[in-house]
Amino acid sequence: MASDLTFVEYIHDQLNGAGQISFKKMFGEYAIYCDEKVVALVCNNQLFIKPTASGRSMIGSVVEASPYPGAKPYFLIGEQLDDQQWLSTLIQLTARELPVPKPKKSKPKQSKL
Repeated sequence: MASDLTFVEYIHDQLNGAGQISFKKMFGEYAIYCDEKVVALVCNNQLFIKPTASGRSMIGSVVEASPYPGAKPYFLIGEQLDDQQWLSTLIQLTARELPVPKPKKSKPKQSKL
C-alpha cells in the first residue's frame, strides 16, 4: 500500500525545525531528506528513520522494522510522530551522523548514428 501524500506532508511539517527538509517520491513511497541527506523513509504511512548510534541513544527502547521487503531494519517511529520537537531533534542527530552523499557522475553522451 502506497503512502498518502497528506501523511508525508504532515511529517514534513513536523520536521520544520530540523533543517532543510524535503521529500521525494520513490517507487510509490517517499524518501525524507534533511540537508540533502536521506534520513528517513515513509512507507505504508509509517515513518522509518535510518539507524544511527545517536538516534538509538535518543530513542532508548527502539522498535526496528524493515520499511519494505528485503530492506535493512530502520527505527520505526510510532507515538512520537506528534512530538514535533522530539522528532526534529532525532532527525538532526541522524543527519549529523550520516555521510554526505556522493556527487552523481554524469553519464557520457552517446553519439547518434
